[in-house]
Amino acid sequence: MFLPSPDNLSGPNQNILEELLRDKRSPNTRRTYAKALKDFFLTMAGEEPSPDVIAWFLSLDHFQAIAMVLRYRAELVARELKPATINVRLAAIKSLVNYARRVGKCQYTLEDVEGLKAETYRDTTGVSPTSFKQITDHITPNSLKGKRDLAILRLLWDNALRRAEVCGLNVGDYQPTERQLLIKGKGKLGKQAITLSAKGMALINQWLTAIGTRPKNEPLFCTLDRATFGHRLSGNAIYNIVRTSAESAGIHKVMSPHRVRHSAITAALEATNGDTRKVQKLSRHSNLNTLMIYDDNRHQHQAQITDILADLL
Repeated sequence: MFLPSPDNLSGPNQNILEELLRDKRSPNTRRTYAKALKDFFLTMAGEEPSPDVIAWFLSLDHFQAIAMVLRYRAELVARELKPATINVRLAAIKSLVNYARRVGKCQYTLEDVEGLKAETYRDTTGVSPTSFKQITDHITPNSLKGKRDLAILRLLWDNALRRAEVCGLNVGDYQPTERQLLIKGKGKLGKQAITLSAKGMALINQWLTAIGTRPKNEPLFCTLDRATFGHRLSGNAIYNIVRTSAESAGIHKVMSPHRVRHSAITAALEATNGDTRKVQKLSRHSNLNTLMIYDDNRHQHQAQITDILADLL
């Protein structure tokens, strides 16, 4: 697609994209939006999102802009991307336009561009407490790596933490006197205190004793290889710890930190006879309806009704 060169592009252009990404609190959101907007401009303009090509897009009139985004949406559908993925791409474009409007660099909106209806089902299957214990029992507790990995796995299970929450922990966030850990939850600006189990504290204490005294602003869990010793663990590193630990223990289901979280939440619902209000304090879901999906999947209502119907014939 050719790019017009409107007169208002002749002067210096602020980098709206960089400003938009800085405005997003979550590193994951920044990465996702950057990837989405790169794909949009490469697909529709044949260029990466430079200040000039972004300014050109923002200078289109209302109907031109909507037509372009609708063509892009059709292209994503043709690629057979999932509705949720398409909606994230569209949200990134809308966010760019909305931010540009707020700073006086765009005159139109994309409110008329609708997303696709996404599936509401979520796979909340995990493993049983027995299977998860099989994973932790298989780890050698005497090594430095074993102490670290056991403490991480215990937090993922006991407190249903997300891997980003584990990655972001600093030494100073661990407060053993209060039996608390300060975490930065999903979408939160500040940190919140969660209560640790006695077993979880014991494993964290063993890890900290083995690794030695470290400043409070250093990561609570760090890398152990010679080249990067002491660096903060990445999300991928947490994922690999879970996956390889499960594989070594003979667990056939592909495990991830989020699957451990699913497992812990489901086990908590089982243990409390489906008390979603109590379990919400553990899962920290802002919307109780999200937690209800776990409970519905736990009961397998659809499978039960299917069996009933089958027996009627």
